[in-house]
Amino acid sequence: MAGFRMGEGVLRRKPIEHIEETESGGGLVRSLGLWQLTAIGVGGIIGAGIFTLAGTVANGTAGPAVLVSFLIAGVASAAAALSYAEFAGLIPKAGSAYTYGYAVLGELVGWFIGWDLLLEYTAIVAVVAIGISGYFSFLVGEMGADLPNWMLGAPGTGDGHRVDLFAALLCLLIAYLLTLGIRNAARFEMFVVVLKVLVVLVVIGVGVFHVKTSNYHPFFPFGVGGAFTGAATVFFAVFGYDAMSTAAEESKDAQRHMPKAIIYSLVISMVLYVGACLVLTGMQNYKEIDPESGFSTAFKSVGLGSLADIIAVGAIIGILTVMFTFMLGVTRVWFSMSRDGLLPKWFAKTHPTRHVPTRVTWIVGVASAVIAGFLPIGEAAELTNIGILLAFVVVCAAVIVLRYRQPDLPRTFRTPWMPFVPALGIVFSIWLITFLQWQTWVRFAVWFVVGLVIYFAYSYRRSELAGR
Repeated sequence: MAGFRMGEGVLRRKPIEHIEETESGGGLVRSLGLWQLTAIGVGGIIGAGIFTLAGTVANGTAGPAVLVSFLIAGVASAAAALSYAEFAGLIPKAGSAYTYGYAVLGELVGWFIGWDLLLEYTAIVAVVAIGISGYFSFLVGEMGADLPNWMLGAPGTGDGHRVDLFAALLCLLIAYLLTLGIRNAARFEMFVVVLKVLVVLVVIGVGVFHVKTSNYHPFFPFGVGGAFTGAATVFFAVFGYDAMSTAAEESKDAQRHMPKAIIYSLVISMVLYVGACLVLTGMQNYKEIDPESGFSTAFKSVGLGSLADIIAVGAIIGILTVMFTFMLGVTRVWFSMSRDGLLPKWFAKTHPTRHVPTRVTWIVGVASAVIAGFLPIGEAAELTNIGILLAFVVVCAAVIVLRYRQPDLPRTFRTPWMPFVPALGIVFSIWLITFLQWQTWVRFAVWFVVGLVIYFAYSYRRSELAGR
């Protein structure tokens, strides 16, 4: 009988009809408009995908068909994005996939998705910080400055390296910005995203005059399979809306604005990705594209070296917004889990005047700084994949289940072509999971077991639903 009660307990769900605007533990302030939300989404999507991954995939995996890789990844990501959009309009609360899974598939599923995202989002912040640090070191070297080796990288990444100091400081800077309040932080994000988009538009607008159509032949030098393999690589450059959706509770009109912001951010980003890919592979033969700084070397090859330096600066600025979006995401997931009682309520306390979860923000800032400062980028990157793909699977499955379980709920946005679209998102996410290395699965298993212990030792009994 006790086993039956426990089995029933882990499946308990938060009733969607009774999810209140504010809950115990403090609330967040609704101050974000449609375009601020869209900017946060674009900030999370546009970054390393254009400035790094496009060149990497074009050079060694897909050739000019990197364009097809991005389109395939975009279609697959859109399937998940439409599912997120339906939930964002239906459940305008912090937590994103964690909250959606909790409300539809039960507490244990919600717990594990939230637990995974705490690690995944924090690791993404660290990985992006390490990437920016590399650009920064390059630019400093170009200016003739000679920085000491001890501060240029994590131990084992180079001679005399002790810590990637710039990457660690970047993580702390983003944490500080987020503690200033969501309104001020969103203004900063909006400003930087506009600069980033302008840089990409300049790249496309100038580069199109230096395109040689002969560089597009052969279009599939690695075969059609190369384009699909490239899609698996660049897929991680076409999400970000999932982290943005964690800010639903800080949107002025979340039920109307969140679905639009998710779709707008993905559409804007895909248009920029397509234009950038056409220019990059048209300016240079895919064999000559630099895998690490494709656009900078492409513009240097046509005599536009000064513009290449501007692009390098734009890359740093552009990638910075990715850190902002994902640190915002992890702090809101943590806040939501703590407010629900699955983690100590102490973490759910918000600042009395700024109304943001400053405690968890600084914890995440320090944790990501430690990862960025002392782990090589390869090891840090291996922490960032599986949890997000599993979150996509959960959200796509949950939207199907809820559509049939409660078809009459007042939805401000409805995922089209149900259940084909979310099913496509499930299939593609599972397919991408098969590309992950065994070391990723080992790390995930360890994190899973730790989460299992915490859930049954603490969360199961302390949950808000356990007391009802």
